[in-house]
Amino acid sequence: MHCSHEQIPPSRLLEYAKHAEAAGFQAIMASDHFSPWSERQGESGFVWSWLGAAMGATSLPFGVVNAPGQRYHPAIVAQAAATLCEMFPGRLWVALGTGEASNEHITGAPWPDKEIRTARLDECVQIMRRLFAGETVSHDGLVRVDRAKLHTLPAEPPPLVGPAISVETAHRAGSWADGLATANQPHDKLREMIAAFRENGGEGKRLVLQVHLSWAPSEEEALQVAHDQWRTNVFAPPVPWDIELAEEFDVLARDVTHDKVREAVLVSADLDQHVEWLREFADLGFDEINLHHVGQDLTAFIDAFGEHVLPHLGP
Repeated sequence: MHCSHEQIPPSRLLEYAKHAEAAGFQAIMASDHFSPWSERQGESGFVWSWLGAAMGATSLPFGVVNAPGQRYHPAIVAQAAATLCEMFPGRLWVALGTGEASNEHITGAPWPDKEIRTARLDECVQIMRRLFAGETVSHDGLVRVDRAKLHTLPAEPPPLVGPAISVETAHRAGSWADGLATANQPHDKLREMIAAFRENGGEGKRLVLQVHLSWAPSEEEALQVAHDQWRTNVFAPPVPWDIELAEEFDVLARDVTHDKVREAVLVSADLDQHVEWLREFADLGFDEINLHHVGQDLTAFIDAFGEHVLPHLGP
């Protein structure tokens, strides 16, 4: 299950995580945002605080998507992840991306173009891997590090996963990442991404999918929830990378139609339809599928999917 810190207060998300484990969900994925995508979402809990509480309150594995290099220094991300892995061995993976201006602009530093952000991420990955290996790291590049050393290290560092929404980024991730994480897209596009990741070093590595969905007892309610909460998330890059404020996303999304939302969110009141959609994604080869009900109340979703969907998807 996906826990969206942009949409739901961390105290409620903690209860949802415990509820999800009791209902049969087997893993949790969490976002790391300073800003929501819209004023209607309206939250921005600090995921690293929440992860310590949630991992202590459950026995589930967790994944988190993070963008080192501007808002976060990579040594601090490495320290946070190492601490969680020392306390909860084998239960954390971290997906490292290039970030979005909506979160990173708060530092006041200029927002680099995509090429520079990609190069910066490469440096951050190398720095973090060296820190996890116990090295003392100094580095002078797009990121600067002065004699950093992690004195608290886990027995095993977390897998560093590559998040991607394009074939090009998936191919690049194959060269450095321990896995690939992406979101629901047309099946042909996902097949291309998996192939590109595997052919550049990703063969045999973990494949993670986040599925944005909306379920409610009626089709009308499911669509209304999706349109209210997720219509600011239907735009192709570079739009989501470069817009800085939630208010700007809201203005951009004023004329987004229900049909457009359906292109990004799997909307249905039919639980069997959700089973069918999820089986099709599993057949593509994903090892982990994280379900993101895009509404702000997850209770009915957790109960319904725990009873009627998860049992049909296998272990």
